[in-house]
Amino acid sequence: QVQLVESGGASVQAGGSLRLSCVASGYIFPRYYMGWWRQAPGKEREGVAAIDRDGKIIVADSVKGRFTISQDNAKNAVYLQMSSLQPEDSAMYYCAAEMGSLFYSDADARRKLHRDLPASWGQGTQVYVSS
Repeated sequence: QVQLVESGGASVQAGGSLRLSCVASGYIFPRYYMGWWRQAPGKEREGVAAIDRDGKIIVADSVKGRFTISQDNAKNAVYLQMSSLQPEDSAMYYCAAEMGSLFYSDADARRKLHRDLPASWGQGTQVYVSS
C-alpha cells in the first residue's frame, strides 16, 4: 500500500501562483505514475497532470501552459507548479498514484489521466482562487 501526503494548498488571488507537493511512502514499485486530480464542488473529478517514473508527462488542455508537473524520484515526490491561477482552478487537489504502470503511449497517458482512476489517493489539499 502506498501512502500519499499532499501540501501546498492555499488561498490566492487570480493571477497568482502556488506549488503543490506530494510525497509517497510505503512500497514504491519500479514502475508507476503519479499525478494530480482536482474536484470542485458539484463537479466531477478531473485529471490535471501526471508523470510516470520515466518522466513521461501528460497535462490537461485546460491547464496547459499554466501548470507544470515535475518529480524527484529520490524523494518519491511529485510537484505541481501552478501559475496564472484563475477562479475556475479552485478545487480540492488530490495526489494519486498507480503502481506497476507507466505511460506506454500518448493515447495511453491521456486515457490514464482522463478516464482511469489510480488506486492510491491522498487526502487532498484545497486551492481557492479569488477574483
